[in-house]
Amino acid sequence: MKTSPVTHQDLQRSVIAVPPLARRADLTLNEAANRALLAHLEAGGVRSVMYGGNANFYNVGLGEYARIVDMLAALAGPDTWILPSAGPDYGKMMDQALVLRTRAFPTAMLLPMSFPYTDEGLADGVRRFTDALAKPAVVYIKSAGYLAPATVARLIEEGRIVALKYAVVREDPLRDDYLRALLDEVEARWIVSGIGERPAIAHYRHFGLSSFTSGSVCVAPRGSMRLLRLLAEGRYDEAEGVRQRYLGLEDCRDGISPIRVLHDAVTLAGVADMGPMLPLLTGLSAAERERVAPVARALAEWDREAVAA
Repeated sequence: MKTSPVTHQDLQRSVIAVPPLARRADLTLNEAANRALLAHLEAGGVRSVMYGGNANFYNVGLGEYARIVDMLAALAGPDTWILPSAGPDYGKMMDQALVLRTRAFPTAMLLPMSFPYTDEGLADGVRRFTDALAKPAVVYIKSAGYLAPATVARLIEEGRIVALKYAVVREDPLRDDYLRALLDEVEARWIVSGIGERPAIAHYRHFGLSSFTSGSVCVAPRGSMRLLRLLAEGRYDEAEGVRQRYLGLEDCRDGISPIRVLHDAVTLAGVADMGPMLPLLTGLSAAERERVAPVARALAEWDREAVAA
C-alpha cells in the first residue's frame, strides 16, 4: 500500500475508484472477493481506491472497523493508495480516528453528515478529527451549501483538508453556483469531481477540475482510466465517446440506487462475488438484477475487448 503523503499529483495519476465491499452470506468479510476486485482495478491501471458510501461504511461498526482497514491495506499493491472513510457522526469519526492514527493510511475521507450540523460545528469536527488523525482529511461534499466556501478556504489554509470530493448532483452540471462559489475561494486542484463519469467532462472542461471518482470503474477500469487520460490531454470529443459507454450503468444506478446497483453489478459482471449488503441496505430484487445484468456485462465486455485492443 502506498503510504507517502497525498499530493495533487496523487489525485491526478489515477481515477479514484469507490468500490463496494464484499461479504459472505453470514456478513463476515470475504477477503478473497475483495482481493479479486482490487486486483481487477489494479490490472486496469487504477492506483487510488476510496472505501466510502459504496462500501457501506456508513453502517460499519467500530468492532470490525480495524479488521476492515487492515484487510484492505494488506490486499493493496505497493503503489496503490487505499483511502478509508470515517463518520459521518462526530462520535464515530473520533473513535475511528484513533484506529486510523495507528495505521499508515495517508489520509481518510469524512463521510457527509446530513443532520444535525451547523457550518461552524462541522468545521470544528474537521479540526478535531484531523488533530486526532494527525493528518489532513478528504471532505465529502454531497449537498449544496454543505460547507460555506469561506469555511472551506480557512480549513485548507490551516492544512486540515487534502482534497474535497464534490458530489452535488445537478440536472445540468454546467449550472452549479455552489461549485463556482467554491472555486472563487479555493483553487480547482483541491476539488475532485465525485459523481463518476457522467459529469466528468463538464467538470474538467468548464470548471478546471483534474481528477474524478468512479464506481463504474469497478466494472470497466481500463475505459475509465482511458477517459482520465483523454481529459488530461484535452481530447474532449474522444472522451465523450468513452463516457457514453458508462451511461447505461449510470442510468441504472440513478434510476434504482447508486450503491445497491454498483454492489450487485460487480457480481453480475463476473468481476467478483460481492455477496449480500450489510444492513441497513439490501441487494437488488430479481427484476432489478434482470435490468442491470446485461448492462453490467456489456460494459465489462467492452472494457476487456475494445479498450484493451
